Amino acid sequence: MSDQNYDVIVIGSGPGGYVCAIKCAQLGLKTACVEGRESLGGTCLNIGCIPSKALLHASERFDESAHHFKDLGIDIPAPKVNLKNMMAHKKSVIDANTQGIEFLFKKNKVEWLKGWGKITSEDTVQVGKESYTAKNIIVATGSDVVSLPNIDIDEKKIVSSTGALELAKVPKSMVVIGGGVIGLEMGAVWSRLGAKVTVVEFLDRILPGMDTDCAKGMQKILEKKGIEFKLSTKVTSAKAGKSDVALEFEPASGGKAEKLKADIVLVAVGRKAYTDNLGLADVGVELNERGQIVTGECFETNVDGIYAIGDVIAGPMLAHKAEDEGVVLAEMLAGQSGHIDYNLIPGVVYTHPEVASIGKTEEQLKEEGTAYNVGKFPFMANGRARAMQATEGFVKILADKTTDKILGCHILGPEAGNLIHEVAAVMEFGGSAEDLARTCHAHPTLAEVVKEAAMDAFDKPLHM
Repeated sequence: MSDQNYDVIVIGSGPGGYVCAIKCAQLGLKTACVEGRESLGGTCLNIGCIPSKALLHASERFDESAHHFKDLGIDIPAPKVNLKNMMAHKKSVIDANTQGIEFLFKKNKVEWLKGWGKITSEDTVQVGKESYTAKNIIVATGSDVVSLPNIDIDEKKIVSSTGALELAKVPKSMVVIGGGVIGLEMGAVWSRLGAKVTVVEFLDRILPGMDTDCAKGMQKILEKKGIEFKLSTKVTSAKAGKSDVALEFEPASGGKAEKLKADIVLVAVGRKAYTDNLGLADVGVELNERGQIVTGECFETNVDGIYAIGDVIAGPMLAHKAEDEGVVLAEMLAGQSGHIDYNLIPGVVYTHPEVASIGKTEEQLKEEGTAYNVGKFPFMANGRARAMQATEGFVKILADKTTDKILGCHILGPEAGNLIHEVAAVMEFGGSAEDLARTCHAHPTLAEVVKEAAMDAFDKPLHM
């Protein structure tokens, strides 16, 4: 017999897990959340989204003060990197966020079961030496880094994103294996702080899955900032020595091998569902060929009473996707009806400038055979962007050729991660490009670029 009984036990306190636990409690369900870390928040708050954004922001301010203040009439001595204080800022941001979740747990009466959880039956979770029962068990254990054959990540010279957030000094050189979101964000941080960064990508482009125009534009911008790209290239080995890492790579299609040395190598080739040591096989929970938990429309697994959300199931590995799933599942367990539209989950790359995307890309629409119009407007033609010296990039809106319904939006430029959300709101209600274009936008704002792109999709822009 269990020591404690709950309506819901959530395993994992990342964005999906902690949000789900809080929502369950708010809906009147007796809820506990299992977490083995010393702090709540999972990968995102402790070693992922939040600390990386702290370093991105700090490095952006350093770069701005070093290279752009003079153009604004601000004369200051050449800035210096104080990495110790920058890391202290990062830690303070992490602590504030994780402590905030702990406060929310107490406020909403969510019990934190401290330790690593293992499912021992369809209604029982073991945490340490204690067992707890629940009508509903939710797996929200997130994801872990993917490694490469013949490359050992030691988190010292050959690092994952976790190690890249903890470097004791700015390396003179860094090779980033992988041209996706994590690789570009962390590469941008250390490039701005003084490292010579080379990105090696197996595919013939960076940011796979995102809009091609945005990817090409981002690559050009990063190249101007000093980052070198080796596309259609695979790394065959990386061996750490006393002072550096020796790499070998060759064309993805095969060919002559090349060698390169770097102080630090960052392996950023993706993430995989974390399902280890959870007892899933013992209770018969089905996994797919990628090691993800197989779920139905209501996040249910093939075992009654066991559910899964977030990175551990299919779909984009994004914190906000996991959060929405957590809320929807909590509502369903409380007898309500939840809703999530997987076509309307924004994706953001927090480089400088940012890239943001929602809905379909042009490549997807062409593949589907959908007739569409393209509306595009550059930040260069926007007064506020000029005043901010942030004129690189554009907004692109894709609308159905017949109905004008917005099918997708892709932004490369300043504040892209914020600007995408007005398009998301319009798309959520099935709005058209004309709806967005006829919505009055304050002047002067960056959001006017979104309006002009919408105008271009169904008629003509005014300022170009």
